[in-house]
Amino acid sequence: MTHLNETIVTNFIREFDQPAPDPETIGAYFTDDAVYHNIPTKPIVGRAAIMATVASWKAMMLCTGWEVRNQLASGDVVINERIDRFTAGGKPIELPVVGVFELRDGKIAAWRDYFDMAQFRSQMG
Repeated sequence: MTHLNETIVTNFIREFDQPAPDPETIGAYFTDDAVYHNIPTKPIVGRAAIMATVASWKAMMLCTGWEVRNQLASGDVVINERIDRFTAGGKPIELPVVGVFELRDGKIAAWRDYFDMAQFRSQMG
């Protein structure tokens, strides 16, 4: 199961190689009751809310690919160290992130990203 879960997360991360990932495609990776939590902010609960959040990113920034530097999997947990890349207002943004994914029955049930909000805001500003 560990290998399958790692493959699911790897495929999920590849969705962000597209400038504006499709919310429906992203939503298919999640359980109905999934939680997405950018740790510096309030958690987003439920597949529909996660899809709406992903859809809202298009107005703020475009993805330019997420680079996974390291990834570990154990059972239903996959952890990766990444560089998330975006453009916002024509400016490139590179954000170091650690993502923790908990999977259930082949779907992401929890996605937590840990990053420095000050670093993100300084690049957005």
